[in-house]
Parts: sequence; C-alpha cells; structure tokens
Amino acid sequence: MASTSSGRLRLARDDDINTKLLRLMSDPFGNQVAKDSVLVAVGTSLAITVLVFLAFCVLRPWNQIVYAPRLRHADAKHKPPPMDKSLFAWYKPVFKTAEQQYIQLIGMDATIFLRISRMCRNMFVLLAIVGCAIIIPVNISKSVLADTSTRTFANAIYLMTPRELYGEAYWAFVIMAYIFDIIVCSFLWVTYRAVHQLRRTYMEGADYQNSLHSRTLMISDISRNFRSDQGLLEIADSLKTTPEVPRASIGRNVKDIPDLIEEHEEAVIELEQVLAKYLKNPNSLPSTRPMCKPSKKDPEFTNKNEKVDAIDYLSARIQRLEGKIKEVRETVDKRDAMSYGFASYETIESAHTVAFAARRKHPKGSKVQIAPKPKDIIWTNLPVKPKVRRWKRFINRLWITLLTLLYFVPNALIAVFLAQLSNIALLWPTFAVEMNKNPKTWALVQGIAAPALTSLFYYFLPIIFRQLSVSAGDITKTSRERHVVSQLYSFFIFNNLIVFSLFAAVFTMVSAAISIANDTQLPWYDVIMEIHPFINIMVALCNISPFWVTWLVQRNLGAAIDLSQFVNLAWGSFSRKFLNPTPRELIKRTAPPPFDYASYYNYYLFYTTVALTFGCLQPLTLVVTAFYFTIDSSMKKYLLMYVFCTKNESGGLYWRAVFNRFLAGTFLANLVMALTVGARGDQRVMMLGSMAPLPLILFGFKMYCKSTFDNSIKYYTKGKTPKGVEAPPPIDKESRRRDRVAVRFGHPALYQKLTVPMVHEKSKHLLAEVYRGRLDGDLGATAGYSDMYSMKRMSKENPGKPMGSANGPFEFVSDSNMDFENFKNRPEFNDDYGGDGSVYGGSTTASRPGTPSSVMGGNERGRPMSRDSERTFGPEDGTGVTYPKGYHTTPSQLREYSPSPERGAGGFGRVPSNPYSIPARDDTNLLGGAAPMGGQTPHQAYSPYSEGHTEYFRR
Repeated sequence: MASTSSGRLRLARDDDINTKLLRLMSDPFGNQVAKDSVLVAVGTSLAITVLVFLAFCVLRPWNQIVYAPRLRHADAKHKPPPMDKSLFAWYKPVFKTAEQQYIQLIGMDATIFLRISRMCRNMFVLLAIVGCAIIIPVNISKSVLADTSTRTFANAIYLMTPRELYGEAYWAFVIMAYIFDIIVCSFLWVTYRAVHQLRRTYMEGADYQNSLHSRTLMISDISRNFRSDQGLLEIADSLKTTPEVPRASIGRNVKDIPDLIEEHEEAVIELEQVLAKYLKNPNSLPSTRPMCKPSKKDPEFTNKNEKVDAIDYLSARIQRLEGKIKEVRETVDKRDAMSYGFASYETIESAHTVAFAARRKHPKGSKVQIAPKPKDIIWTNLPVKPKVRRWKRFINRLWITLLTLLYFVPNALIAVFLAQLSNIALLWPTFAVEMNKNPKTWALVQGIAAPALTSLFYYFLPIIFRQLSVSAGDITKTSRERHVVSQLYSFFIFNNLIVFSLFAAVFTMVSAAISIANDTQLPWYDVIMEIHPFINIMVALCNISPFWVTWLVQRNLGAAIDLSQFVNLAWGSFSRKFLNPTPRELIKRTAPPPFDYASYYNYYLFYTTVALTFGCLQPLTLVVTAFYFTIDSSMKKYLLMYVFCTKNESGGLYWRAVFNRFLAGTFLANLVMALTVGARGDQRVMMLGSMAPLPLILFGFKMYCKSTFDNSIKYYTKGKTPKGVEAPPPIDKESRRRDRVAVRFGHPALYQKLTVPMVHEKSKHLLAEVYRGRLDGDLGATAGYSDMYSMKRMSKENPGKPMGSANGPFEFVSDSNMDFENFKNRPEFNDDYGGDGSVYGGSTTASRPGTPSSVMGGNERGRPMSRDSERTFGPEDGTGVTYPKGYHTTPSQLREYSPSPERGAGGFGRVPSNPYSIPARDDTNLLGGAAPMGGQTPHQAYSPYSEGHTEYFRR
C-alpha cells in the first residue's frame, strides 16, 4: 500500500509539474508585455536617452580621441568640418553638411547608409501619419468594446488594435495595404534613383577614374589551357568588344605562405602580450619568467602540453617562421599558375565594356568581372573550383538554416526560465528554497543573465555568419558582408519576430488540440481547424503588439548609447588601469573604429519589418519607429563623419541587398494584413481577392528597378558613348608603365611585410637580460631575424642617416608616440582602420612594394623592390624611394621563362612585333637551354621593352 501511495504521489507531482510547464510554455513572454508597463517603459527609455545624450554633449569636447578620431587623423581632403569645445558645436556640421560633400568626406558606403536612414525617417513619418489617421479611428469606433463600460485606460492600447474588431470594417485594412505598398515603393524608387545618381557621381570622380581596379578585370575559373598571361589576353579578346589590348597577370601558387604569415602574426601578438605583462613594472620584474605551451602547429615540439619559457620559445618560433617564409617565397614560380588572373586596360570604358559583354557569358569557360580593390579580395577563395564553390554554398545554407530553425529552443527557454527565475522555482523546489534565502542576489542574476546571454550570442552571430560565408567561397569581403546582411535578416525575422510573436499562440493551439483529440479520439490536425487557428494567431499578434512598442522605444536608448561611445570610453580606461595592453593595442584604440555595416543594416531592416508588420495591428509602432529614425539619422551622421571609418569601401554596393529586404518586409506585412482580414472580416473571399495583386505589384516594381538602374549602377559604360559626350583620351604610355598589374594585384603573401614585435620604450634597458638573443641591428644573413631586422631605420630629420641605434628584433614605442597618428600610413594598422591610406593622406592606388616576380619591374635589372622597416610607399612607378636590402632576394626560379640564349628562331635579341603576342611555351625541358650563371649580357639602364613586358626585359 505504501508503495502504491508513493507512486500516486509521484504521478500527481509529475502531472503538476507538466501542467505548470505547459502553462509557462503557452505564455512564455507574458511578463514582458504587461499592459501597465508600456507607459513606464516609454517614459524610462526616453528619460535615459535624454540623459545619455546630454552626457555625450558634456564629454565630447574633452575626449577627442573617442568622439572625433577622424578629425584628428584624416587628411585635408577627407577631414570633416572642425568643431569648437562648446556643448552643441556638433549641431552645425551635422545638419549643414550637404550630401554631395559626403562622398568626399566619408566615402560612398557611408553616404548611401545616411541616405537610407533619411529615407526610413521620411517614410515612417508619412506612414505614421496615415496609419494613425485611418487605423486607430476605425479600430476604436468599430470595436465591440466601443460602447461598453469595459473600456478602461489599461485597455486603451488594445483598443487601437483590431483584437475586438469584426465585420466590414476590415475593408479599411485592404485599403491600407495598398496605401502602405504605394508609400514604401515610392520612397524606395526615389532612393534607388538617388543611389544611381550618387553612384554615377562616384564613378566620374577623380578617385575612381585614377584607380587601377576600376579599369581592371578579374578573370576566374580559368581552365588549365589558358592559365598564362597570354591565355588571359585570349579570353579577353574572345569577347571582341574593344581593340585595346590589356596588360595581363596570371595568379601564382603561393603555397602555404599565407598560413605561415598568419602563424607568424599570432606568435608576434602573443610575444607582445607576454612582454607587456612581464615588463609592466620595469623596476620590479616578477620572480619567475612567463611560461607557455608550444603551439599545436609547431612541428619542433612533439609534447604540446609541456610548458616552456614563453619569451625564448616565441622569439625562436618567430625566427623559424621568418626563415621558412623566406625559403618558401624563393620557391614561388609563375609557371605554377592558378585559375585566376587580372587584365588591366588603359581606359575605364574598355574594361567596363568587356565586363558588360561578359556578364552572362563564360568566355573559354571562365568568369569575367570588374576587379575589386586588392585589399577587398579573399585570396584563399579565388582558386576554388565552381563545383566546389556550389557545394560549399549548399552546405553553408544548410548550416544557416539549422542555426536559424533550432535557435528558437534556447530562445524560448531563456524567455521562460532565465528571464523569470521564479518559473524555475515553480518546477524545482530545491532552487525555490535557495532563491528565498538570497532574493536580492538572484534578482541581480535575473536582471543580468538573460540580457547578457542574448547580447553575447548576438555579438558572435555576425562573426559566425562571416566565417560561414568565407567557407562558402565568397571571393570579396564586401560580398561576404552583403551575405551576412541577408543571413542576419533571415535569422532575426524568423526567431525574433515570427517565433517570438507566434510561439505562445501556436503552442497553446497545438497543446489544446492534442488534449481534445485524446478525449474525442479525433486527429489533432482536424481539431486545430475547429478552434479557429487564424483568429487565435491574429489575437496573439494583437496581444504581443505592446511589447514591440516598448521594444522599439528602447532602440532609441541603443542609438544614444552608440552616440555616447560609453563602451569604448569605459573599456579604454578600464584596460589601461587593470589590464596589460600592448603598445599595438593602445595604438589601435586611438584609431577610428570600423563601422559594422552588416549589423547596422540588419537592425534598420529588422526595425522597419517589425513596424510594417505591426503597423496595421498597432499603429503606435509606426510612430515609435518614425521617432527612432528621426533621432538616429542625425546621430549616425555624426558618428560616420567624426568617429567611424569604412574598413572595406564597396562603392555603395550594399543598396541592392537592402532594397530586396525592404520588399521582403513589405510582403510580410501584406501577409499579416491578409491574415487579419481573413480571420474576422466579412466577405473574406472578396477581401483577400482584392489583396491578391499586391505581391505581383512588388515583384513588378523590383524588376522595373532592376532593368532601369542596375546595369548603370554597376558599369561605367555598356559600350556606347552617349551623343554629345566625348570619350576621355587614353592614358599615356608612362601611366601604363606605372600600372604594374602583377604587383598591385599580386597575392599579399608575396609582398606583405612581416610584423615587428612592439615593446614599450620604458622597458628597452631590460631587454638585454630578458631577451636572450642578439639585440644589435647587424645580425647578418644567418642570425635571428635576418630577413626583417637587419635594416636600420632611416632618420626623418636627417635623410640618408640611420635613426639612432638599431632596435634589433623589436620596435620600441614611447608614450608620446603611442598614437594612431604616427602609424596611420603603415598597412598593418590602416588596413583595418580606413583602408589603404587614402583617408589619411596616401594615394588611393598606393603602389605595393615589389613582389618576388620576374614580371614586376622595379629597378633597371628587373629585380623586385624590397620594403623598408617603415613600410614606406613611394610613387606609383617605384622611383624616388630607396628600399633597404634584406627583405627577400629574387631567386632564379622566379621567372616566367628560363633564361635562354635564344628565343625561337629569332635568337637572343629578337622579340615579336606585337609585345602581347608571346610565343607558346613548351613546358618540357624547361631548363634545357639555360645559360650558365653570369652568361647573360648586362642590360642597359633603359629598354623599350621594359614598359610592362619585363619577361623580355631580362633577356
């Protein structure tokens, strides 16, 4: 009997727990949408927003490093208008600067972002006026609660929704669907036309006209028969669109150099961190030297768990990696060609005409398109075969779909339990006892845990999507970012809008249907149709609408926090006092931070989709969204003008991705309106039939914009010169000689300067005892760091003279020089903070240093150019700058052809009449006719064949 009684108690307890769990899961977000909290949330958010904004006005004049880094570092051409130290000095430059100036000051991507933010502001102001003027009066006057005593202030927010609306009043929603679509499409069309004009202005500007990438084609997926410079010319010539012959450069196999450089970079950063911590107090060093485990990639150590001296190990590893990089660089041979290459024309018209002709073709099986900027290319994905890339994209879509679909489980659990710990206490009595003992502690955990966990996930989500896009084969960083925008948007719409809004309704319906089906022995799906699912979903959306009002109001607080830069300000102060930042980290903190276009575009698109979707259900969402964009458009204007930089300038190519998602959000809003009309409207068939043309209108509008604007946005010309417009004269031969396509579009692994470990100058005197290697600059060819550090830095004050004493394998930085201003022209810094130096005074087409190639040109003997320790950029032709010796030597293998005393029947000195008509190469017996060392005739200082054809230059 006792056993039976305990079993019954256990069953009763289990039933009680299951009942509670079902009740919690059926209304997981109820505590967040309490009707009494709407006014409190609105008032609190607005008050905090105002306080944060006033704090920004007070702090801005005295913290220019955080609030105006672009003003400190940009050159005269790109510097924003100056500001004094008054509280509201930002007002005039933010509101008085014209849009045409933005392209010059902040770039095309930032300009279009601001244009889109203004479009959202104006569009939602109009939508709010129309929506509130029509929907709210209809909902209130036609509601069944209109003339009853049940109408109270607490129910007022629900009276604005169609929750209690029936009958013919839903014709107003049919009309509003058309009005909403017309307003949205009108603003999109005006913006599309403006983007088109901005893009044309950008392409006609001096920066684009003078850039090499704008008149260069990137040819990928090249078959083996055409993997040569001559093969690239044949592919371009097969399109027969221009008589101009381009200069071509086939890609080379850089082997594992990129991986070695990455390992070297990681070792340098780790050594800097170890030294920064160990030498934090130079007057009192720790009693023990720092230890670390060997890298898992280091073949020198078999026992990866054994700890070794960190300074000695990392120094030796850096030295070994440098030697390995130098060794592999010397084995790079252009005869090992890759499936991609670049062809540069004299004029932009020729390049774009060829690219336009090839847009739907695959000449010789290849893909031809306008080349992106070299720093925008993801080089590891260029050689990927089309079949492999398609398979990777398929797998990538599967991973993203699984992540998007499965995240609703932790999302619901966080909302049910972590955001309300009392729900855990209901199911877990032991935890309830502990919670009652320390209520304040658990209240703090409840207030922090759910937001922190959610924010942490959303912080890493763009990083995850970027990595997935790279794995899927994206060949440029800007295309990767556009894919991240679409992936983030899909994720947010599914999990944060659809699942969040409909979870309770769907769960309640399914659980009720299963319960009824068990009692009536009917299939559960038949029962669902009997309990009016569309009405339940519509009512659930109306019930959740107050939450979206409060959530959108809180976005104003997020925009104010962005403007205040509190996170950067607080983190900088905290890390300096309590952590051990390296000189490199301190320098980067004074640089303009890159603007995350993917995340901000996703937020904009998500806010607009929420507002459009709930605009007919709760018009207050339109008002709040209009207020948000009114505030944020001004705040983002300040941030883009004075704080943020564009890491990878795409020239405004985000617009199409944003445009398509605006149409997707409008389509989703149409579906919600159709659901609302179909749930309770009279004459449902006629109402829904009247809304049927809306998707077709949106699709037709998309196709119209595509055919009208897209080609003109992407291509400078399509092959025809407009009447009355003279074509610009071709670039002269001297400019062609300076192009050096093989250098500028060479793989970065061939020219990248290896990173020098940075150490604070206050610790310079301790390195003799801390670092056990040699510290003098004359290390010789076989000593440590011989490749990088045997070069003495040249004094800026005394040209031609060394700067002080050699620093050996380290670069010392004093407190006074620990500023991005002193390092902004070095690629290792400015690549992440504004591009290739164009914002900071360098040329937008700054010449790369020479690469180990036989076709690079450079000096009179055709040797590659070396780089000095200051990463100096010279003129495009490479003259006028003296590069120190020792970076890397050019081996004899780095030739497209072996040195031979004769070249076909023409003999040693004979070349084809057409310099581009390179004879076909026989890959057998490559060194059969090679001359012995020193057997070649020295070259003169000048050769007529040196201009772009250095394979003949060395004969």
